[in-house]
Amino acid sequence: MQTFFVQIKCNLGKTYEVATALADAEIASEIYSTAGTFDILAKFHLDDAHDIGHFVGQKVQTIPGIQDTLTLITFKTF
Repeated sequence: MQTFFVQIKCNLGKTYEVATALADAEIASEIYSTAGTFDILAKFHLDDAHDIGHFVGQKVQTIPGIQDTLTLITFKTF
């Protein structure tokens, strides 16, 4: 199982719509609103057989209202 985080920058005024769309899609295990450069931090778990880049490009970045993303791949949980 691969665990990774995606920081999401939303179009102005669209943060709650994007967060709701992520929650409705049931693809993120956790979704947080954040302050700073990005508006949302989402945590994902993906089976080892799946490609993270393809998943982010096809399942996350296609959500309306997303302007930019930054994917953080994790190595180990402590």
